[in-house]
Amino acid sequence: MLNGLKVAVVLPGINVATTLERTILALPRGVADDMIFVDDGSSDGSGELARSLGARVFVHRKNLGYGAAQKTGYREAIAAGAGVVVMVHPDFQYKPELMPAIASMVAFGGYDLVLGSRVLLRGAMKGGMPAWKFVANRGLTHLENAMLGVGISEYHTGYRAFSRPLLEALPLAENRNDYAFDNETIAQTVGLGFSIGEMSCPTLYFDGMQTISFKGAIRYGFGCLDVASRYVLHRTGLKPTPQFTRDGRGLSAWKEGTPLKPSSFDESESARST
Repeated sequence: MLNGLKVAVVLPGINVATTLERTILALPRGVADDMIFVDDGSSDGSGELARSLGARVFVHRKNLGYGAAQKTGYREAIAAGAGVVVMVHPDFQYKPELMPAIASMVAFGGYDLVLGSRVLLRGAMKGGMPAWKFVANRGLTHLENAMLGVGISEYHTGYRAFSRPLLEALPLAENRNDYAFDNETIAQTVGLGFSIGEMSCPTLYFDGMQTISFKGAIRYGFGCLDVASRYVLHRTGLKPTPQFTRDGRGLSAWKEGTPLKPSSFDESESARST
């Protein structure tokens, strides 16, 4: 526990058997009370490996998408009593060793959402991020900041920590099940008035790692702009949407026994890093 709060680590992934053990073994011991692997339709034994390494495993019988895997993981973590939930990508792009630091910013720092930023101190380029991804990352981030009215250094990191109150309030069932899920959670956090913090996080790109394709990145970019546009329309009152409203349809409703209805699945999307 941290500051009396139960800590859960959620690892959403598909076909990550080559990096999963390395990721789990790098997590500092004695901090996480719960470790959840969401197997999003793997065919390489990822689920069995995670179970052998001490994780609780929840399996999607088919690939439902990166966002869908997160929904499952967060629901199970909250149902088990987590006070802080940290998402760690099982592809070893982000340093698992920093899990206690990012969790502590929620447990002790009072933040509801903490993002592990790859661009602070130029960590992304040092870690081998391709130049085209870096340029796209910076361009999208600047545009999204202007549209959401905040000053976040990076929207596209997959290293995140959530407070229980935030996850209980977020209407995650309204979110997409592809990569844009991450941006929707940020927009929802801003819209619902929860606090956001950031910490510098080095990243590692290496041969054979899972990564989004150029075509997927284009689709992801348009998805991010769609999220920001819908948020602006909601904030200005031109087109209000339940997705950015605190109306009791968050994870707390699911905890009380009301199932969340998933949004339409995009079965082509898997849990890969951007």
